[in-house]
Amino acid sequence: MERAVDECVGLLGAVTERDWEGVRAGRLEWSCRETAVHIAEDLIGYAGQLAGREPESYTPFEMSLEEGTDNAGAVRVIRTMGALFAAAIRTTPREVRAFHPYPFRSANREGFAAMGVAEVLLHTHDIAEGLGVAYEADSELCDFVLTRIFPHVQPGPTPWRTLLWATGRGDLPGRDPVTAWRWSNNHVIPTDRLTLQGVTPAAANDLATVGDGGFEWIEGGPMDGTRVGSGLVYKQYEDGVHRPEWGTYVLVRRDDGRALGAMGFHSVPDEDGRVEVGYDLVEAARGHGYATEALLALSAWALSREEVRTVVANVERDNTPSHNVLARAGFKAVAEDDEQVAYELREPGV
Repeated sequence: MERAVDECVGLLGAVTERDWEGVRAGRLEWSCRETAVHIAEDLIGYAGQLAGREPESYTPFEMSLEEGTDNAGAVRVIRTMGALFAAAIRTTPREVRAFHPYPFRSANREGFAAMGVAEVLLHTHDIAEGLGVAYEADSELCDFVLTRIFPHVQPGPTPWRTLLWATGRGDLPGRDPVTAWRWSNNHVIPTDRLTLQGVTPAAANDLATVGDGGFEWIEGGPMDGTRVGSGLVYKQYEDGVHRPEWGTYVLVRRDDGRALGAMGFHSVPDEDGRVEVGYDLVEAARGHGYATEALLALSAWALSREEVRTVVANVERDNTPSHNVLARAGFKAVAEDDEQVAYELREPGV
């Protein structure tokens, strides 16, 4: 966040003597001046969401510049609002989520950071384009945004060009122009004792190697199954077929915020409305009903979607604990061979 604001302030601070009021900001309907104020409004607005732990709506306040504030003063306000937002991010616990409407009505500190960086980079671009000033955002910052709130966007030739294309500000060879877009914060499904937290491409890439994905794991985690599943999620992202709600979820215990396993879908539902689920649990967390609780919640969420009629699971014949989990979650064995048993949970009436 601080790096993004530094980029913005550095560029805008060098052109404060130009006319911002009478110049349109790139493809926007706003002037360059209005766009600069909007950057500051976004930064303090996001800070307010996190600081206030707002659960259901935006914090009811507005920011305005004092009458007579010049362009240099507007840049100072952007710098200050950025510092306040960075402080809010730094002091907000990882498990806190606050309201944001798109697409699942909440975001954590990482999601808000990615949205804030996106606002700063993109609107700095808009102002620079309007004023005829060269600007190219830092690739690492663009990748930070893309791998957290644009999980549905296939990586392109460079992160900056991809971000501009994904937000209707540029073209990419072989891809249709974007005329409408929204970013996507990770999906979270709550249960009594857990939260199922959707894994972003950034977290998936980290988990697929030797990282923790940004989660605090209980001893023994993450398991190999989590790493393999996360690798598949990242491969789907690279291929442009990842749909975040149909990916992997890390199971996080509510009482201490520690991760104890993962559960998710192998892919999007097929044309028959079937979607396959898989899971693993750190050994120390087994025997407490966590897997059953998570599977009940994830299956209920899937079956509430119009495109799903059946949730499927395939389990090795000798994996007795998993057979018990599926039975407790209401799944029925429908087929078997020498190696595994196939289970299904169908929507009512099917």
